[in-house]
Amino acid sequence: MDVVLPCLDEAAALPWVLERIPDGWRAIVVDNGSTDGSAEIARGLGATVVQEPLRGFGAAAHAGLLAADADIVCFCDCDASLDPALLDPFVRAVRDGQSDLVLGRRRPQGRGAWPPHARAGNLVLARMLRRRTGLRLRDLGPLRAARRAALLDLDLTDRRSGYPLQMVVRAADAGWRIEERDVPYRPRTGRSKVTGTWRGTWYAVRDMRGVLNQPPLTARVPETVPR
Repeated sequence: MDVVLPCLDEAAALPWVLERIPDGWRAIVVDNGSTDGSAEIARGLGATVVQEPLRGFGAAAHAGLLAADADIVCFCDCDASLDPALLDPFVRAVRDGQSDLVLGRRRPQGRGAWPPHARAGNLVLARMLRRRTGLRLRDLGPLRAARRAALLDLDLTDRRSGYPLQMVVRAADAGWRIEERDVPYRPRTGRSKVTGTWRGTWYAVRDMRGVLNQPPLTARVPETVPR
């Protein structure tokens, strides 16, 4: 399996994150313009490093998807707030044909893990997503797994904060089976570039509102591999 890890100045978190990648899986760290040596640290710890000069979470995440070659691709934040080892049951659900897209529902662990303004923004978007697609999701978290070919078929175009939501919206429009699983959410290492401030959260919500206003795009339902 390939795990895509968008990265912007995460030198302090990288050792823990990469240590938690399941054995036999490949970590693809997409450096999005770090100035703290993140790329060198990741490379030294055995990760595949991809450089993406265009700033934005979506730009980094999609560059990682394009660089992946595994049948199933996972995504995880690179700030030590989420444990990539938790992706193993996500992958099994996709591989065994139980789900087409598995998302982690974040359950905060400890003070400061999920600031009130970030939770509020997530709640608003979840309600808007329900009105747009009928999906009753409670979170739009970054920990997720799906088949690479099917993700490419979604023709994802957002290169900013709307990328994770666009993936869910287009998957729902295509009739994918989308599942949520609870995962612990730890206080991140370092300061968030998005949800660490009200301003960052507002910009993220703005990007995602734009995604929700896009017309439906038809994409194929992923083919399942017999067990």
